[in-house]
Amino acid sequence: MAARTKARKLALDILYAAELRGERPTDLLAQRGRPNTDEIAAREHAVRLIEGVQEHRERIDELLATYATGWSLDRMPAVDRNLLRLGAYELLWVDDVPDGVAVSEAVALATELSTDESPRFVNGLLARLQELKPSLSL
Repeated sequence: MAARTKARKLALDILYAAELRGERPTDLLAQRGRPNTDEIAAREHAVRLIEGVQEHRERIDELLATYATGWSLDRMPAVDRNLLRLGAYELLWVDDVPDGVAVSEAVALATELSTDESPRFVNGLLARLQELKPSLSL
């Protein structure tokens, strides 16, 4: 597994756990302490993703709520909600990751970790954000 793919999975794990515990993701990351050997190469990008989602979460949630037709954030499975936050952050604020990669990596994680319907939902919502990206005020 590539380092950035591992970073996305680590970031998702932290974002999901932080939401369940009602903690700030960066606080939970700090509690984890030193990374294990599998996480060392991925940690820098994971930290970047976690901090970015935390910093832009209000705007990300606003965008997800606006464009998730028929779905409120509360109604989404927690894994999907945090995966969409992660994907939206990477798509809209991380310039060194191609948009298609951000979307496809989020879909791959949804396939691996969520419901049968989740990959299609994640792909559709992130593709919509990608389409609207030039016109969104961030």
